[in-house]
Amino acid sequence: MGAPAITTNKAITASKPVKPLPLLPPLPPLKPIPAFAPTPASRATADADIAPGSHKPSDPLRPSEAPRSPESAKSPDDSTDPTDPTDSTDPTDSSESSESSGPWDDGLIARRVTEATAAALAAERVTALESGGRGPGSQTPAPLAYDGRLRSRLDALRELVGLSRARVESETLAEAGRVLDEAAARRKLSGRHTVVAIAGATGSGKSQLFNALAGVAISETGVRRPTTAAPIACSWSDGAAGLIDRLGIPGRLRRRPLQSPEAEAQLRGLVLVDLPDHDSAAVEHRRQVDRILKLVDAVIWVVDPEKYADAVLHERYLRPMAGHAEIMFVVLNQIDRLPGEAADQVLDDLRRLLDEDGIALGEHGEPGATVLALSALTGDGVGDLRESLSQFVAERGAAARRVSADVDAAAADLRPAYAAGRRVGLSEEAREEFTDRLADAVGATAAGEAAERAWLRNANRACGTPWLRLWRWYQSRGDSSTGRIPVRAAQPDEEATARQRVEQAVRTVSDRASTGLPAPWAQAVREAAVRGSQGLSEALDDLAARAGLPPGRPPRPGWWPAAVLVQAAMTLLQVVGGLWLFGQIVGVMAPTLGVPVLLMVCGIVGGPLVEWSCRMAARGPARRYGQEAERRLREAAAGCGRARVLDPVAAELLRYREVREQYGRVVRSGTGVG
Repeated sequence: MGAPAITTNKAITASKPVKPLPLLPPLPPLKPIPAFAPTPASRATADADIAPGSHKPSDPLRPSEAPRSPESAKSPDDSTDPTDPTDSTDPTDSSESSESSGPWDDGLIARRVTEATAAALAAERVTALESGGRGPGSQTPAPLAYDGRLRSRLDALRELVGLSRARVESETLAEAGRVLDEAAARRKLSGRHTVVAIAGATGSGKSQLFNALAGVAISETGVRRPTTAAPIACSWSDGAAGLIDRLGIPGRLRRRPLQSPEAEAQLRGLVLVDLPDHDSAAVEHRRQVDRILKLVDAVIWVVDPEKYADAVLHERYLRPMAGHAEIMFVVLNQIDRLPGEAADQVLDDLRRLLDEDGIALGEHGEPGATVLALSALTGDGVGDLRESLSQFVAERGAAARRVSADVDAAAADLRPAYAAGRRVGLSEEAREEFTDRLADAVGATAAGEAAERAWLRNANRACGTPWLRLWRWYQSRGDSSTGRIPVRAAQPDEEATARQRVEQAVRTVSDRASTGLPAPWAQAVREAAVRGSQGLSEALDDLAARAGLPPGRPPRPGWWPAAVLVQAAMTLLQVVGGLWLFGQIVGVMAPTLGVPVLLMVCGIVGGPLVEWSCRMAARGPARRYGQEAERRLREAAAGCGRARVLDPVAAELLRYREVREQYGRVVRSGTGVG
């Protein structure tokens, strides 16, 4: 395009004086906006602030008007605010005015702003100023707001990830963390815009459909493959710069559609992105598709009659995204190539394949994917797609539904790490069995029996006849027994056996506690039990030495002194009877056999009888004493095992229950925008 001739200063000074333009009412003060390069949209918006019928620097000169200098367009009384963004004295306007004789061209799009379009843009700007969410004069788009149910699900997912970092591998939690990050990033951006990506295979006509929706040839089309090498964004309204920045699309690949009041009003808030081919031979193209598909609010899948059943499309994209059906459009393009009723047959087969992929179809008022047939070449059906997009964008719920679907997908991926196949936990029976095994390992039963025997032995010593006690003393005069429970040093074989019993008890309780748990938590339970078993055998031996032996001699019941006195009386009768008979033999006393013999018989018979009676009476207290010793040792072993093994295992089970509850909050359905 040739540049127009530049008007000389002489021609300008000789031009006819022009009547000053009427001033517009002052606009409300604007907040500082970061500096940016002027775009066609910004220039068109600035031009729209000039009253209709007046001269705009970007318009071609009318034949009825002569060129005039910028100084002559101002009245001496006019005062211009240097911060007013609508001021048309921008330095870039001088270069634009030099090319005003022809339509403006950025190298890819050729379009011309008409007065009607300028008026529509001016009206849109006034509407935006009046309905701005941050005060008068603010053009900053209101951020996205999630409803309470979706916020609670995101909070639960964040808490779930925090509780699981030490138990679940980071690779498993990576996708959930990405969903949380992207949800937070999307929430900070415009809630009045919906980012929709057009994706498809090579030759499906997605770029042609992109141009048909924009009304102008923006994306390059052709027979060369691949044609689209980088994503291109087209925004139908201002305020979407942050969303496009998030997609990583540079400014040179950002476009505006053909400006018409009907199209602007119908698709206001839409940001359309043309993606490279998802089956492109270039790896970088496929990476860009995969990256951007995770960031957009909705997807239009463009298929053609030849490749609508492509396994790559269904297995790599549609089937994994089955939960995103509500933000999905599936468009059968190129129906102009199908004769007769073949288009309906192909469309029905496409619906069948989508149903097999698990994608719900939005038919009969049910939520799901929208399936359409059209021809981007002839325009047949494009209006239906534009109408569907208009309703879809006007709802302003796509971003929240996308985030909710991402949460559902992340929860489904995390299900093996949190969902148990059965009721889990450590039963009371398993706890008692673990305690019994530790008690057997520490010898609690043997210690109780030894305590019982010691109590009986002391009773026999206290209540036995003097002659029997003298005989026992004679037999045990080489021993150093003091009446306490004998302590027998454990042999190496017995220590090894006890250690094996302890290890077996720990393995059994850990296996029972981890049964039914997901793999990460089962492993955590077993590791906690193994850590607690370290040094458990030595601790049990120390407890057996301290808690198994009662201090000092076994206690004596209250009837022992009476039994001792009776036994002493029986011994005294024997002594008196024997001395009486001895006196008679030596002639000191009168001979009589009845009384001394009776006294001796009573003493001889009464002594063993008292000893036997005391032994029978001592069985009950001795048994209770042994049971008390066994109970004391069992409780000590159980306390040691509980502190070292059962409590850590129970803590892991409690942590699992907490994350299981958080996971239950995550999987609850609910979407919306508040």
